[in-house]
Amino acid sequence: MTSNSQSNWLPVDVEQALLVGRVWRRAGEHEGPSVVLVRHGEVFDITRSAPTTADLFDRADLAAFARTVQGESLGPVGKLIEANLPAANLPDGAAPALRLLAPNDVQAIKACGVTFAVSLIERVIEEQAGGDPAKAQEVRATIAATIGTDLSKIKPGSQEAMKLKAELERRGAWSQYMEVGIGPDAEVFSKSQPMSAVGFGADIGLLPVSSWNNPEPEIVLAVNSRGEIVGATLGNDVNLRDIEGRSALLLGKCKDNNASCAIGPFVRLFDESFDLDAVRRASVALRVEGADDGFVLEGVSHMSEISRDPADLVAQTWGRHHQYPDGFMLFLGTMFSPIKDRDAQGGGFTHHLGDTVTITTPQLGALTNTVQLSTEIAPWTFGVRALYRNLAARGVL
Repeated sequence: MTSNSQSNWLPVDVEQALLVGRVWRRAGEHEGPSVVLVRHGEVFDITRSAPTTADLFDRADLAAFARTVQGESLGPVGKLIEANLPAANLPDGAAPALRLLAPNDVQAIKACGVTFAVSLIERVIEEQAGGDPAKAQEVRATIAATIGTDLSKIKPGSQEAMKLKAELERRGAWSQYMEVGIGPDAEVFSKSQPMSAVGFGADIGLLPVSSWNNPEPEIVLAVNSRGEIVGATLGNDVNLRDIEGRSALLLGKCKDNNASCAIGPFVRLFDESFDLDAVRRASVALRVEGADDGFVLEGVSHMSEISRDPADLVAQTWGRHHQYPDGFMLFLGTMFSPIKDRDAQGGGFTHHLGDTVTITTPQLGALTNTVQLSTEIAPWTFGVRALYRNLAARGVL
C-alpha cells in the first residue's frame, strides 16, 4: 500500500459499515478519550451515551442502537484517517486535534497462538533453533523431512491428530507447540493490558535486546461480557522470535511490552452486511516497507486455513471456566512468520527501526504503524483509573 488515499485505509463498503472507535480529543471540556461511531462515512462522538466501548458492546440492541444513537459530528472519517497517518503533514511535534486510539479500552486483551499450520512449523523451528536465526534454515529443512505431512489437513484434537502425536513422540520430534497446534486445547494467552494497546498511525515497540522479530497480522474479535462476538478489527501481535525461541516461558517478556500491541483502526460491528462468516472468509494482507534499506515484504493470510474456528477459540477463552466482566479482545492468530532474507542470505527476516507495517483486509480497512523501540516510545501512563477520572471530570459517567 503506497498511496495515502483514504479509500486505502477504510472498509471498501464504508458507507454501510457500522464502525466503532476511540479518539483523543484535545479541545476544552472534551480533553481526553471519546468513543466514536462511524455511520455513512461520518464520525460521531457518542461518549455521553456510551462512555466506554466495553459499555457499548454490552448493549443487547447494539446494531440498532449504533444506527440511531445521536452524537456530536466530528466530520468525515477520511479526514480523521488522513490526519493520523504516520506521514501526515503536521508541524514538527504537533498532534492531530483528533488522535485515533485503539478501539478497545477496559477490555482484557487476549491472543491465540499456533492456529495456522505454517506458523506452527515456525514456532517449532524457533524452539529447536534456540532463538538463533542463523540456525533456523537448517532446522526448517530437518523439521519438514521429519514431519512429512501437511498439518493444515489435520483437525486439532482429532483421532488423526492423536495418531500423529504418538508417531512424533516415537521419533522424538514432539514439541509443546505441536501440543497446542494439533492437540485439543488452544493456546490462549494475555497479550497486553487493558488500555495499553496503540491504534492506527502510532509507533509500535520492540525490545532493544531482540535481534529476530516480526509483525503478526491478525483479525481481532471484540467479545462482550456475555461472551458474544459483536465485531472484528485488525491487530498486530508484535513478536520477538529470539526471546520466545529461547523459552516459551518468556512469552510474557516477548509479547507484553510498551506499544507491542496495535489494534484498529475501528471495530466493525456485526450486522446484516458483516458477520462471523465474513471473518471466516477474510484474507489478511501484510506489507512491511523499510525506511533505511528499501526492503519490501508482502504476504497474504487466508482465514479459511485456520485450524480452529474463531467461535471455538472464543469458547475456549470465555465460559463457565473463565468470565470477563468488561469483555475482551481476542487475536485469532496468524500464518505469518516471515522468512524472506533481509540482511544476509539465510538470515531470514527481522525488523529495522522505522519500518512501516500495514495490515489490510477489505471489509475492515487497514492498520498501519511504524516500528520503534519500546524504550524510546512515550511511556504508557493513561490507564483504567485515569480513564474513569477523566470521564468523571467531563461529566459523562
